[in-house]
Parts: sequence; C-alpha cells; structure tokens
Amino acid sequence: MQVSVETTEGLERKMTIAVPSDRVDTAVNARLQEAAKTIHLKGFRKGKVPLKVVKNRFGPGVRQEVVGELMSQSYYEAINQESLKPAGQPKIEPTKMEEGQDLEFTAVFEVYPEIELPDFSKISAERLTAEVTEKDIDEMIETLRQQRQTWEAVERPAADKDMVNIDYVGKKDGEEFDGGKAAGQNLVLGSERMIPGFEDGIVGKEAGDAFTLNLTFPSEYHNSDLAGAAVEFDLILNTVSEQKLPEIDEEFFKSFGVEEGGVEEFREEVSNNMQREMKTASRNKLKNAVMDKLIDLVDIAAPATLVVAEIQQLKQQMMQQMGGGQNMDPSQLPDELFTEQAQRRVKLGLVLGEVIRTENISADPARVREAVEEVAATYESPEEVVNWYYSNEEQLSAIESNVVEDQVFDHIIDAADVSEKEVGYQEVIQAEQQAAPESNSSAESDTDSSDEEAS
Repeated sequence: MQVSVETTEGLERKMTIAVPSDRVDTAVNARLQEAAKTIHLKGFRKGKVPLKVVKNRFGPGVRQEVVGELMSQSYYEAINQESLKPAGQPKIEPTKMEEGQDLEFTAVFEVYPEIELPDFSKISAERLTAEVTEKDIDEMIETLRQQRQTWEAVERPAADKDMVNIDYVGKKDGEEFDGGKAAGQNLVLGSERMIPGFEDGIVGKEAGDAFTLNLTFPSEYHNSDLAGAAVEFDLILNTVSEQKLPEIDEEFFKSFGVEEGGVEEFREEVSNNMQREMKTASRNKLKNAVMDKLIDLVDIAAPATLVVAEIQQLKQQMMQQMGGGQNMDPSQLPDELFTEQAQRRVKLGLVLGEVIRTENISADPARVREAVEEVAATYESPEEVVNWYYSNEEQLSAIESNVVEDQVFDHIIDAADVSEKEVGYQEVIQAEQQAAPESNSSAESDTDSSDEEAS
C-alpha cells in the first residue's frame, strides 16, 4: 500500500492512498465465493452456482461494496503507518476504481495541533473567600420564604409587587401587531418584564377595570418594526393578588427537612448549605479565571471539525435552556452566535487533554467515591444510589471525567500564582453567577410568546 501526505492549509491534510489491485481482486473473489454458497438462481441448486455466473450477475455490486470497505480499512492503516492523529471524520473520494488496476483514493481531514504547554506559574488569579454572617443567613431565610410564597386575591387597587391577571391587546397606528396580545396573563408588578410604563400603568387600577396605556417601545428594542414606535395597549385587569409569605415556624422548618431543633437547628442547616454553595462558587470562579488565562497563554489552532461539533452542542444546550425552543430547529440559530465560545472550549479541551497526557492523570478512586456519595446524599436511599452508579458504567464514567477535570485544575493552580481576597458572601455568589458561561438570561424574554413584543 502506497501512501503520500500533503499539508493543504493549516491543520488540513490530504492523504493519497493506493491499494494493490491483487488485494482488491482477492477480497472481491472471496466475497463472491461466500455469496455463491447462499445464492438462489433458476437452473442451479443452492450452493452450486458457478463462480463465473455469480461474478457476471453480482460482480459490480459486490466489487463496489468491497471497495468501500477497503477504502475505510486502508485509511485507518495509513493513519497508523504515518502516525497521524485525525480530528474528526475524513472526506474520502475515490480517484481510480477500474477493475484490474490499483485502487486509488484521497482522504482529506484535519489533524490535532501540536501543543506546547505554558509555564503555569505565569498564571495569576484571585480566590474569593468570605464568612457567612448572621445577616447573610437572615437574607437567605427571606429568600427561602420568597420561594414558598403564595398569592391571595384582594379587593383593592393594584400596588407594586402585587400579581395581576390581565388581558391585553397592543396596537400600532390602530392595527394589532404580532406578539402584542395575551389573555389571562399573570404579571408581577415591578418585575420589569414589560416595556417601560406598562407595569406602572396598572398600579392603582382595580379588578374589572378596562383602560388604555399609551406607551413607546425602547429605541433599541429587538424587533426593528417596533423599536421607538408609539403604541397603545388596551387592558382588562381581571384580578389583583398580594404575596403571602410563610411564617418562620416548625412547619416551615420541616418543609426543608429539619424535623427537630427549632430555629437554631434550621439556621445551622441553612448556614451549612450556604458554606457549601459559597465554596463551590469560589472554586468555579477561580476555575473560570484560570482557564481563561490558560487559553490566552497557548497559541493553537482549533480544528474546524471539532468547532463545528461544539457549535452544534452549544445550540442544543441553548434549546434545552429555552424549554425546548417551542419546536424550533437548532439549525435556525446562526453559527456566529456560538463560534467564539466553541473555539475556546475546543482549545481548552485540547490543552487539558495534553496536561492529562503529559502528567499521566487518571481519576483518583477515592475522589470518585466522594463525588458519587455527594450526589447520592441528596436522595432518600444514598446507598442504593451509590450502588447504581457503580453498576452503571456510563454514569460512573461521567463522574470520573469530572474528577479528572478537577484533578487537572488542581494541578494547574498548584503551580499558578493564586492569592486570596476576602469579600462578602453575596459578592462570591454574584461573581459566580456573572462568570457562568452558559447563562441564558438574554434569551428568556424571547421564549415567552404571550408577551414577547411587550416585554
């Protein structure tokens, strides 16, 4: 088998492969002989059809099938022979397939880039630390109350923070516009879900009121037909409800799994959860900062095939975050929205993979067990969950991958210049929320079709 490789552009390689004709003929004849044992033809008993007849009748189809298999097999043999590391699947095209001649074809593919790891000590970052204060605990308990809120209908004018149920129709120049109509829509006043003036215009109105709001869309509104436009909304206020928060009592404590110990035990449980959340947030913030600086220190090209695959994955993630995307086709999302993030993620994956290879890092069984038990602790029967993970190879492999990533991160920050900065609890949590790369807050307002044009 003859193989030649040329660099076409960047990471792309074009490999030309020639397979000797005798190898092709031998494989074709072997396949025909095998087929002759089972072929049924009129005038011949099963298994007694002459090879010449089988070849005349089925030869072209069999040869095409064998050639396809030989090209695939020869490609992988050539890759090993040339010590190449393809990134993604090749584009294979035959150039000579005539019977009696050598089979020739080309394979175009990208290879993984050569990676020179940087000096990790050149990476500097801050680890945020904080103390959970009594005030922080008070604020968290208030947040928990908000999460358990209920709504009670009232007979009074609507006020800020009330929830109203409304019907509305939006009009521009006297004509209804798309997305500006809803019936039975719940809206919390002060949430700023709607365009400026919409929620303020409801304050002071009572259930049963019908009224019109004359408003103007923001000049930078996402819909160019409505940006800066003067419109009017005809509204009917169906109900007004006020927020009811649960009392901080034994029943409230039990709803969070605290059966005994009263308020002191509850506050301790809340504090412990906050400590864990803060620890995770601080680590993730540091991890994001270190990884960003690591990528900036490594000058490598990302294989286009891997970037394309990563873009598709990011699109799927966005669709899931959008609640299924209302049956939207992911291909409708432009690649440009995800290209930069996909390139960075591919580069980071390549760099971390090189660290794993050079440092011979594998998942620490003790840390894997700890990670599994941490997940299992959130279930009623932790031991059953642990056993399930260890009997499910795919799920355990996912845990092991996360552990390896953590070990790589630890290896890097051990060498990096990491300083500590004392801040408040909220700043640690807020910093983590801002750093989260998969945030979809900007997309959420576009997923609610009932108030898409008014929000």
